[in-house]
Amino acid sequence: MNKFTKENMPKTEEEWKKVLTPEQYEVLRGKGTERAFTGIYDKETSPGIYHCAACGAELFDSKAKYDSGCGWPAFFAAAAGDRVKFHDDTSHGMSRIEVTCANCGSHLGHIFDDGPAEHGGKRFCINSVSLDLEKK
Repeated sequence: MNKFTKENMPKTEEEWKKVLTPEQYEVLRGKGTERAFTGIYDKETSPGIYHCAACGAELFDSKAKYDSGCGWPAFFAAAAGDRVKFHDDTSHGMSRIEVTCANCGSHLGHIFDDGPAEHGGKRFCINSVSLDLEKK
C-alpha cells in the first residue's frame, strides 16, 4: 500500500497534482477540509488499516475508529509509532492542532481534546479524502 517512500515521493506541488485528484490535492496539500458528513469513511465500520491517500503510509487502525458525530472519520489514536505529526494551526481565527502525515507532510485533519476518556480523551478528526482504507 505504501506508494511513496521519502526518497521516491513527489517533491514539488506540480508532481503532487499529477498523482492526486483535485479534491485530494486541495485537502492534503492545500490544507483544505471536505464538507462534513460527505466523506466516504465517516460511517465506515469495516475492519482494516487506514493509509495516507498521498503516500500510502499506515496511519490509523479501524480498531481506534469511532462515531463521534462530528461528520468526519474520528479516531482515538494513531497507529503505533510516529505516524503523524502535530502543528499549531491558527488559521480561520481559530486555535487548533493540525495533524499531518509524518512520511509526506500532507494535511490530514485536526486533533481535539473531546475524545473518549477511556481511550485518553483525544479525537483525531480526519478528512476521508486524505485516507485510503485497506480492508481486512
